[in-house]
Amino acid sequence: MNTLGQDAKNHGTAVGLNVDKITINGGKPLVGRIELKGAKNLVTKAMVAAILGDTPSVLKDVPNISDVRIVRGLLEVHGVTVTDGPVEGELILDPSAVETAHMADIDAHAGSSRIPILFCGPLLHRLGEAFIPDLGGCRIGDRPINFHLEVLRNFGAIVEKLPSGIRMSAPNGLHGAKVSLDYPSVGATEQVLLTAVLADGITELSGAAIEPEIMDLINILQKMGAIITVDTDRVIRIEGVDKLDGYTHRALFDRNEAASWAAAALATEGDIFVGGARQAEMLTFLNVFRKVGGDFDIAEDGIRFFHPGGDLKPVIIETDVHPGFMTDWQQPLVVALSKAKGVSIVHETVYEQRFGFVDALVEMGASIEVHKECLGSAACRFGQRNFKHSAVISGPSRLTGADIEVPDLRGGFSHLIAALTADGRSTVSNVGIIARGYENFITKLELLGADFELDA
Repeated sequence: MNTLGQDAKNHGTAVGLNVDKITINGGKPLVGRIELKGAKNLVTKAMVAAILGDTPSVLKDVPNISDVRIVRGLLEVHGVTVTDGPVEGELILDPSAVETAHMADIDAHAGSSRIPILFCGPLLHRLGEAFIPDLGGCRIGDRPINFHLEVLRNFGAIVEKLPSGIRMSAPNGLHGAKVSLDYPSVGATEQVLLTAVLADGITELSGAAIEPEIMDLINILQKMGAIITVDTDRVIRIEGVDKLDGYTHRALFDRNEAASWAAAALATEGDIFVGGARQAEMLTFLNVFRKVGGDFDIAEDGIRFFHPGGDLKPVIIETDVHPGFMTDWQQPLVVALSKAKGVSIVHETVYEQRFGFVDALVEMGASIEVHKECLGSAACRFGQRNFKHSAVISGPSRLTGADIEVPDLRGGFSHLIAALTADGRSTVSNVGIIARGYENFITKLELLGADFELDA
């Protein structure tokens, strides 16, 4: 089994998914109702934030996904007691016995996750030191980890690179810092927030990310006792406090999962009610969904997404940081755009290599060309750097079944959608990767009437 296959198996096994492949008989509309829990991109960071509290925290609407399992394991090897609450999706996190973990234990639990680096600020506050294994370029790359280390140095951390990993210490404690981001990175913003709240003095972060998940993390930290202000110019100021308490919080819904099921409804000419989805956080997506020809009804307990009939329309999309069109939304929507009558353009400005998933769609009959040029209204940071970051989708195309290998989380769900809408049978392998961010997706497919079989 190759590395990708083993990774997929590990993610699936973590949540009880003991199959590697799903065979789908396509061409059947998805119809029904599914329910969302909390956002993957918030819940995992909220779990890390619990380390900062002097008392236990309670996190609600936690999804059963492998990324949550990874963070739970990392918390437990650091001495945090994590127990399931009386209600499904509720976790109680008690950090009273936090301790330094062995790097080998961290490595065993982390896998390919980037989460360990976010433990460093909270652990420096609680223990005065932190360790992370040698994550290396093969897993998170030099540039991201070096940036995080530089941020921690700004707060006063001493970083020591060892053969087995990286040791950080803060003999004089951590103090407020001025941090400026050239690009509003979500991970960098999270690092600053989790480190600054207990640092001595004031931290000013300019060029910050302001995604809803970031704002919900700020809500959690404020509940714990933090003092954080967010200006309209992407400047966040954090006044360090002496102590924080635990929190009780219901996590923000997963807007990426909501958009994925919406795209599935559109591509399969179906009708899906996504329970728990909210309009405010989906505003930009809803506008594009309507322009493409989809329709939706807003209810108090969710959003109904459906194909109203007629031809889908081509659109031009440029992904961007919030409040722009999210990069995680474009991959599932590309499948639906392959059925639109005319030429659509998707200009990816957030991740430089996010169109690898279209190879499988082309094999299935989609007409998609990927270009190195910026095909949006303005040049982006990937222009002239030989990254294929613009896609031209011509339609409508009829997709036919094929054997597909899931490459990553969002691309994998896009492949599921393609198989569901294609004529004939498709076999999708490495489906465990999808369990990283989509809770009980097999059960949800059953609820929506998909025709499929699971293969070991």
